Amino acid sequence: MSVRVRRIYETPEAEDGLRVLVDRLWPRGLSKDAARVDEWPKALTPTTELRRWYHAGEGSYEEFARRYEAELADPQAARLLDGVRASADRGPVTLLTASKDPEHSHAAVLAGLLRRG
Repeated sequence: MSVRVRRIYETPEAEDGLRVLVDRLWPRGLSKDAARVDEWPKALTPTTELRRWYHAGEGSYEEFARRYEAELADPQAARLLDGVRASADRGPVTLLTASKDPEHSHAAVLAGLLRRG
């Protein structure tokens, strides 16, 4: 299974495979043509409340990841996660985010869950 995380502002590459935007909001200053997004499952993104809590610096990344994984247990999110996992079983999947620190973002949490199966 090949799952990777990239910033959406990086130039698309052939190795990206299926390009999945995992941010709730469309990235500023980027056209849909330039982004080359294949899927945008908004229900896989953290809730507004969780995003605000994390970005306010009120908790650690580990606590954010724990809370986000709990949100992903929601039936709709779980179905979408299973769909992305099935796509990753068939070929490469790139999770796209506008986050300036993708390694400490929700996209990294998603990638970890997908890799664990």
